[in-house]
Amino acid sequence: MEKRTCDFGLRVIQFCKKIRSTDILSPLTKQLIRSGTSIGANYLEANEANSKREFCHRICIAKKEARETMHWLLMISEADESLSLKATDLYGEAHEFVLIFAAIVRNSKSKI
Repeated sequence: MEKRTCDFGLRVIQFCKKIRSTDILSPLTKQLIRSGTSIGANYLEANEANSKREFCHRICIAKKEARETMHWLLMISEADESLSLKATDLYGEAHEFVLIFAAIVRNSKSKI
């Protein structure tokens, strides 16, 4: 999962490099980079957690970042329809992260 979240962050960066800079797209791109790369960072932090509670907290943050990434991808798709196909691919991956992290939290909380 560490590699997968890292690879996702790199794919988000590559996607954002291809987005033209406009008054509308620039702020959306910055937000997407922040949330898309934060998923992996929070997952790494979760794996270094000192307690189950801290682990769950970090996984919940990673899940929130994945959901936020989905939001920014939708906004970018709307702002520039030529980006929709690639954004849809990234959106699907972010959605999978949300589902995976939700399952991790569910299973971890039952053990606390």
